[in-house]
Amino acid sequence: MSGARAVASVTLSVRSGPSEGRKFSFEERATCVVGRASDCSPRLPQDDMRVSRHHCLFDINPPDVRVRDFGSLNGTFVNGEEIGRREPDETPEQAARVEFPERDLAHGDEVRMGETLLRVEIAAEAAAGEPVTTRAYCAHCGRDVEPADRDRADRADRGRAGDIVCDPCRNSPRTIVRGLLSRAAEDDGLAGLRDYELVRELGRGGQGVVHLARHLGTGELVALKVLLAEIAVGHRARANFLREIEGIRGLRHRNIVGFHDSGSHGASFYLACEYCGGGDLGQWLAARGGTLPPDEAVAIASQVLDGLAHAHTAPLPRPHPSAPPAPSAEGGGAGSVRGLVHRDIKPSNILLTADGTPPTVKISDFGLAKAFDRAGLSGLTRTGTVAGTVAYMPRTQVVDYKYAKPEVDVWATAATLYRMLTGATPRDFPPTVDPLAVLLREPAVPIRDRSPSVPRRLARVIDEALIDSPRIVTTTADSFRKALEEAV
Repeated sequence: MSGARAVASVTLSVRSGPSEGRKFSFEERATCVVGRASDCSPRLPQDDMRVSRHHCLFDINPPDVRVRDFGSLNGTFVNGEEIGRREPDETPEQAARVEFPERDLAHGDEVRMGETLLRVEIAAEAAAGEPVTTRAYCAHCGRDVEPADRDRADRADRGRAGDIVCDPCRNSPRTIVRGLLSRAAEDDGLAGLRDYELVRELGRGGQGVVHLARHLGTGELVALKVLLAEIAVGHRARANFLREIEGIRGLRHRNIVGFHDSGSHGASFYLACEYCGGGDLGQWLAARGGTLPPDEAVAIASQVLDGLAHAHTAPLPRPHPSAPPAPSAEGGGAGSVRGLVHRDIKPSNILLTADGTPPTVKISDFGLAKAFDRAGLSGLTRTGTVAGTVAYMPRTQVVDYKYAKPEVDVWATAATLYRMLTGATPRDFPPTVDPLAVLLREPAVPIRDRSPSVPRRLARVIDEALIDSPRIVTTTADSFRKALEEAV
């Protein structure tokens, strides 16, 4: 159904400059910040003053790769054409407020920064001697790719074969969900959906839609999340995502949403999870006027930290012996099966039960963002469309994308607590600003600058937890929870 499997890679080769001969290869979703700063990779020579500390970003999802300039003083050039540069009298902070063009790159393109010239090399090799095919079609309605789907079609043509969700189906997610339920009786990949009916839509986002569903036999209510891949999905990407999701099954804690089942059809993936009738934290805050008093906000944050402390250290089921290894929470290699990092803690991923005063807090989508990204299913993200997530993301999660550690969840919890107390996020993201440039260059605004009523002792703890340059200072959920509880 999905054509031959293909293993794609992107390599950035240094063709000239002080680091000539070095190669940086990527076989899975990644971002890399290029510049002279110590946290850049590739890091360019310190004495090349035509290169900025954080010069540009490569967004990579093999075989796709994109580059964007961060408002460097001397510009980034693709095949000799300038794609970004700040004015001589502008500071890096001012340049971050200018939206510079992005450029999708092809095999053989050359990118110059100062003395360094990088060549882009894109490869896609067929598995088991099979030819790479380029056909992409919608597994829901069966239509072949048409001009309206040109972006996804182009990606398939560059070595990614398989199923897609066409634009008409993508614009009607409820139809997709109903189709999955109707196919469940005969499709083993959808077995977990058998005997469920839809009740109502709970919400939707950039990756898919969530419905409330009821089991016809038991009456049990579940939150049914359906994710729609942004790219053509072949066997390898599908298997990688489902393998990582399988590792979440064993995560059991009162402050983590329970996981029931998962499966896929075409370029769609479903997860059936515990239903929390109290909505999410963002909705809760809106109903309470936008902010909470310190004792309530810290009580919610403490529950989140309890769930994180468990997830960061819990032993997980070992994957099937034939499955490729997955990094652990600490960024370990093959064979490591301890701990999960959420990587997307924010108010919309913190749910509340309908019973109890105060309600029980539960973290949703644990590991989902990482699994979806690692499988390459989220595609590449355009400037300006990631601010909602970046607002709760530490800078280290961008510069050390592949091996995000548990401390990124601790930072995100501090950012969420900041939001509960002030109604704002730690950094400002004006609509015309590249959010990643802001993330790299702007520190968090001290919380009492936002809200002078926040107690000084509590403010010191939160401000310290929001330090993320050159590294995150508050690194464990337990230590942050203890510091918060001592401060109120």
